[in-house]
Amino acid sequence: MAENAEILDETFQALADPTRRAILSRLAEGPASVGELATPFAMALPSFMKHVKILERSGWIVTDKSGRVRTCTLATDRFADVGAWVYGYRHLLQR
Repeated sequence: MAENAEILDETFQALADPTRRAILSRLAEGPASVGELATPFAMALPSFMKHVKILERSGWIVTDKSGRVRTCTLATDRFADVGAWVYGYRHLLQR
């Protein structure tokens, strides 16, 4: 159970930032390079990469580097974790 709590803590911490949520929304459309993902944001690339690293470390995305291009892909495991946690509280919606 403690392992699940740690996963959920890391998962929700990653989702707490609007930039990271926007990255996930974009990746729901398909894989994208870090450069493509960074374009809409007014921040330096090193700052943007911190968001990418947090999403990668928490299991929301997978990255692959080919030459100088790092491509990000949405991972689905964390959606299942969040869904299972929310589903555990479904009885509250049935009141």
